[in-house]
This record gives sequence, C-alpha cells and structure tokens, in this order.
Amino acid sequence: LAVQYARIAGATVAAIDVTDEKLELAAELGADILIDARKVDVGAVLKQHGGAHAAIALAVNDAAFEAVNAGLRRGGKLVMVALPAHGTVRVPIFDTVLNGTSVIGSIVGTRQDLAEVFQLHAAGRTRVIGETRPLASVNECIDEVLRGEVKARIVFDVSAGR
Repeated sequence: LAVQYARIAGATVAAIDVTDEKLELAAELGADILIDARKVDVGAVLKQHGGAHAAIALAVNDAAFEAVNAGLRRGGKLVMVALPAHGTVRVPIFDTVLNGTSVIGSIVGTRQDLAEVFQLHAAGRTRVIGETRPLASVNECIDEVLRGEVKARIVFDVSAGR
C-alpha cells in the first residue's frame, strides 16, 4: 500500500527489500526503483538516484533504518512508521546536521486516514494484496510473519473450519 500511496502522491518510488517475491510485488504495484538490500548498499543506490526526499521506514530491522537514513538527500526526512525492535535507532549526528535531514515519527490509522484510504480504494486507485487463511492457522501465520515470508496481508476467516 505504501508504494501505491506514494505513486498516487506523484513520487518516484524506490522499494527496498530482502526477498525477491516482495520486490516483484513492489514492481507490480508501481515502484520505479527496486533495491535488493542483500546485494547492494541501499544508501549508495539511493544517492545515485539523487537521494530520497523521504524514506518511509516500514521494517523493524535496525540496519534497515540506518540504510535508508544514509540514502536521504539534503533536507530529506526519515519517516518512522515501524518501530525498531529495541526501541532506539542510531542517528549519525554529524551527517544529520550537515545535511539538514530529519527523523520524524508517523502515527497512521486516524479516522481521517481511514476515510482517505477508503476513498482511494473505492475510486479503484489501490489494490489490497492479501490472502485468506483459517483462524486455526494463526500460530503458523505469526511464524511466517516473523520469518519475513508473508507477501502482504493475511486475513483470518473466523468461519473456516466450523
């Protein structure tokens, strides 16, 4: 959804991940630049493209926060949506001050956010990618999420198996 919202806002979108399947999905949803963090220096690749005006941090991995922060352009913003696993993120103060970058938090999910999301979806401008699973599989699904194997959203069917 983040890729789609950024495209709707007119951004050039760089999608960064460590799985081929998620990078392919990002391309399908409109990402302009695909970065495989297993293979390249994320910050360097972003800088080769002029640096990011904004990096929306959706992964809870500390290295992911640091990598996209390194790819910000002068005046760029690291927007933290995900929460880092240990509750802190290392921010290089020297680079932050000299480049005028910012680290900001974003609480998503307000009523206004929801109303806007519904409007975009009703207008056919977004696709929700997900799969339905029986509620009895919740523990296996949590394990898949923790291993990073879930492509997008999982929706539990509470009526399955009755």
